[in-house]
Amino acid sequence: MSDIPEIPVQQPAAPAPQPVARTPLSAVALVALLIAALALIATVWSWSDSRERIRDLKTELGRRLAESGKDVSETRLLARNSDDAMRQVSEKVAHIESQMVTSQQQQQALEALYKDMAQGRDEWTLAEIEQVLLTAAQQLQLAGNVKAAIIALEGADTRLQRLNKPQFTALRRAIAADLASLRAVPSLDEVGASARIEALVARHANWPLASAQGSEAAPAPRTTKVSSLGQELWAELKHLVQVRRIEGNEAVLLPPDQAYFLRENLRLRLLSARLELLAQDQAAFRADLHAASDMLSRYFNTRDAGVAAAIKEIRRLTSLQIASKLPGIDASLAALDAYKGGR
Repeated sequence: MSDIPEIPVQQPAAPAPQPVARTPLSAVALVALLIAALALIATVWSWSDSRERIRDLKTELGRRLAESGKDVSETRLLARNSDDAMRQVSEKVAHIESQMVTSQQQQQALEALYKDMAQGRDEWTLAEIEQVLLTAAQQLQLAGNVKAAIIALEGADTRLQRLNKPQFTALRRAIAADLASLRAVPSLDEVGASARIEALVARHANWPLASAQGSEAAPAPRTTKVSSLGQELWAELKHLVQVRRIEGNEAVLLPPDQAYFLRENLRLRLLSARLELLAQDQAAFRADLHAASDMLSRYFNTRDAGVAAAIKEIRRLTSLQIASKLPGIDASLAALDAYKGGR
């Protein structure tokens, strides 16, 4: 309130005697003066309040600016950290990209190596299959071995199946066709037939001759004690003279010392037939068996059970069809040559 200016009050002169009618004017002036004082007081109070508010605003603004500066510092720090993180991420991305390029190069090198290895394996497999097919063809042409040819073709097809490549489809079809032709060939139990001939060879020494010469028979044991001279002479006569009934022909003319050669000739005939069985020589096989059967019928005792069984067995062997027209594997060889020529 000390800041309110003082209003000078002029001292009125000695009042002149006024008439009583002017008194209300002085009251109006006093009221006006009071209103003016109140207005001035209100103005001063409003000014003082405004200063306080301005000061508070400045303080709040300063605090806000300080907080804003702190936030800006934190933001700058975060931005700096973010830049560092981005730089690290960029470095990692660049490293990963470098590793990816190296990995792609290694993958390309491995693919090229695998391609070369696959081609080399295909070449090696084709060479093996060609050798197998040529061996099978030789087995068919030279030995007529159908089973060996079938096994060889099945092995070749199995190797092609493991490769599982479409370019070998035509070759596999040709091999399948040749396998079907070979499997349709009538089978012959060569091992069984050979064993039957071997059994005849093993028993040939036990078959008795028709003439039953004494040279083959073991001499009868003589008793050391002879009761009388007559019995001894009778025994000697039985060894010197033998009377037999022979239903035959010139077999009786066979000299005793030829029995060994006869049996050896029979054994050689049977062994020759066995070899011709393995070679699938039909004509020579039957010729040797016919010769063996004739020898048994002419020179051996056909009433003997062993000789009779041997003749029947030889006749059954003679009826075997050991040779047949064998198919070739030309389709497989042609498909292999076509594949090699196409490459």
